[in-house]
Amino acid sequence: MTSPDEPGAATGPRTDRPRRRRAGTGVRTGADSGTGGGTAPRRIRAAGRRGVPLPLLLPGVLALAFLLLPLLALLVRAPWRSLPHQLTSTEVWQALQLSLVSATLATAVSLVLGVPLAWLLARTDFPGRGLVRALVTLPLVLPPVVGGVALLLALGRNGVIGKWLDAWFGITLPFTTTAVVLAEAFVAMPFLVISVEGTLRAADPRFEEAATTLGASRFTAFRRVTLPLIAPGVAAGAVLAWARALGEFGATITFAGNFPGRTQTMPLAVYLALQNDPEAAISLSLVLLAVSIAVLAGLRDRWLTGV
Repeated sequence: MTSPDEPGAATGPRTDRPRRRRAGTGVRTGADSGTGGGTAPRRIRAAGRRGVPLPLLLPGVLALAFLLLPLLALLVRAPWRSLPHQLTSTEVWQALQLSLVSATLATAVSLVLGVPLAWLLARTDFPGRGLVRALVTLPLVLPPVVGGVALLLALGRNGVIGKWLDAWFGITLPFTTTAVVLAEAFVAMPFLVISVEGTLRAADPRFEEAATTLGASRFTAFRRVTLPLIAPGVAAGAVLAWARALGEFGATITFAGNFPGRTQTMPLAVYLALQNDPEAAISLSLVLLAVSIAVLAGLRDRWLTGV
């Protein structure tokens, strides 16, 4: 047995040295897992950004130029000097007011009818649900003019439903301001339904089920539990529906016509001005462009930041 006084003996100070080495090693490991572990992914991402493949870079830049150059051309060719005079005309204000009011009413119709439809598609299981979902999204791919013709055949004076409205109540819908609202709601509601249905599918249904087990009816659980949870999705869908309704052209001109002060919205005013006064058409287009930018600004937290 080695004496504690011999050179090879394990003394107190000597036994602490390996421990200090292990502690130092542990500190370095913690640093690697903390600071080094955080910088390594950054280096990988930075290297990935530096190494953008040319076959992907060139088409991406061309796509960006293709999307932005027409908008820049609109700004460059805009008649800035005569813009205040053109935007203060009576026709422009009538078209702008009608567009804002009709788009808002169409969004309200989409909310009242679209949110319950989205709930049915997301929370219930019934035969033919896939077919119903496909039919709901059909106006997204249907040409707007075809949608206007369909509305005319359904709600026109001699339409499937319109003839009964005219005979029983004396209501004629085509070529009226109400027709503008209906045409815009027809093309805008699918945006709301898709947005709300996706939000409902992402929301946890157990909160609603817990409310029903505590005695609340299913409608009360939806109104007081589910609806506050999906409020951001409903708001985003409403903004999309409002923007789509504001820019509607084909279904409106087919079902409601183009009568100034009654059915002429901003897109119809742009189309009419393009034939007679191109500068006025550019000015009106700038107004719609400004509204579109405002819509994107309203959705920046949901889309632009990836939330």
